[in-house]
Amino acid sequence: MQKSSQQQPDRSVAPAFRPVTDLKVQEAVQFHLDNGIKVYSINAGFQDLVRIEFLFDNKNYYPDSPIIATASNRLLTEGTKKHTALQLAEMVDDYGAFLETEESADSCSLVLYTLNKHLEKTLPVVFEVLTEANYPENELTIYCRNQKQRLTVNNEKVNAIARGKFNEVIFGSSHPYGHYVTAADYDLLNVDALRSYHAPHYSATHCTILAAGMLSESTNKLINKFFGGSEWSSPIDEKVSSGTLAESGQKIHFHLKDNAIQTAIRIGRRMFTRTHEDYPGMTVLNTVLGGYFGSRLMSNIREDKGYTYGIGSAVASFRQAGCFFISTEVGADVTNAALEEIYKEVQKLLDEPVGEEELSMVRNYLLGSFLKGIDGPFALIDRCKTLLQSGLDYDYFKRYVDTVAAITPDQLQSLANRYWKREDLYELVVGVK
Repeated sequence: MQKSSQQQPDRSVAPAFRPVTDLKVQEAVQFHLDNGIKVYSINAGFQDLVRIEFLFDNKNYYPDSPIIATASNRLLTEGTKKHTALQLAEMVDDYGAFLETEESADSCSLVLYTLNKHLEKTLPVVFEVLTEANYPENELTIYCRNQKQRLTVNNEKVNAIARGKFNEVIFGSSHPYGHYVTAADYDLLNVDALRSYHAPHYSATHCTILAAGMLSESTNKLINKFFGGSEWSSPIDEKVSSGTLAESGQKIHFHLKDNAIQTAIRIGRRMFTRTHEDYPGMTVLNTVLGGYFGSRLMSNIREDKGYTYGIGSAVASFRQAGCFFISTEVGADVTNAALEEIYKEVQKLLDEPVGEEELSMVRNYLLGSFLKGIDGPFALIDRCKTLLQSGLDYDYFKRYVDTVAAITPDQLQSLANRYWKREDLYELVVGVK
């Protein structure tokens, strides 16, 4: 066999990094259906597959039934006035299509994945689900029983408890961001309440459609055919009650979990949303601290001290507020030592500028992650959804990339001193003392 004369690459040398210099994010095309519903579409990809998401904002929060928005969305496909859950599933399965629901504190959605050639058969099923969901008693009973069982299991996990309790600490129990779900919440659900909630909330007035994949003019016409009619409407309750944001007056919190082998730690604070001018810079600072595998927290708490298998930090943005948090689980016997090391790493960022080599590594990671996040039609429409829910335009991505590429060590240190002083941070420990 003749050997190739082409020179083989030297595997011991890392390939040269090529900086992102000309960022182009494909923007969604916006149009309106005949009844005024906004549609955002991304025509891209190489497969004859489309994803169509029907997005509904959670306009109101009901303290007397705090999980009704989530439950009503989860149960959308469990039966209509015409078909059972099994029949609905078969109606989409016959065409190789798939329906899923997504829920958050800010919105709920129903998502259809299907081949273009089957849109005319599958979209009517989606319309039926959205307009005629009937919430059968037996399906609600099964849902509540399963969720209570899942809750029982999660309440044995210190990390799950810490996640819910920490949100309660920084957002308050009277807000959907901070509500700690209990078994009693499922006892408040009933069929009549779900049906009453459904009619005004799943209406054309509250709907936004996001479509992505190999779209065509016929795709748009079909969406308009089934969802652009005047019959899809209902009286709208314009009153908006989103709950009350309220931080705890106490900074240090401990939740006892008897016989826990590990301790869950959460440290952080409530912060601003993605619209704030400091948000892009905070993503860089957070990545240095705990936002990727090579972060300082991972290097210290996991690699050097061996206190945990994993530790990380994040900045999150919702519609009304944001937050920063550090999260980990450690052996109960090293809880105090781990806390000391975590605060030490935070304090270093207040006291010392980040080195140029480390900052360059973080820049490369963030820019690479951003490029991955705009690869393909579904990723692109998710980016569009993020902008819509944050009240931003596509210029945000340029500002974000420009910040990542140009932010200085001194600017990062300034951000750390502005937002991460120890007296401003909340601490929650779940486990045993």
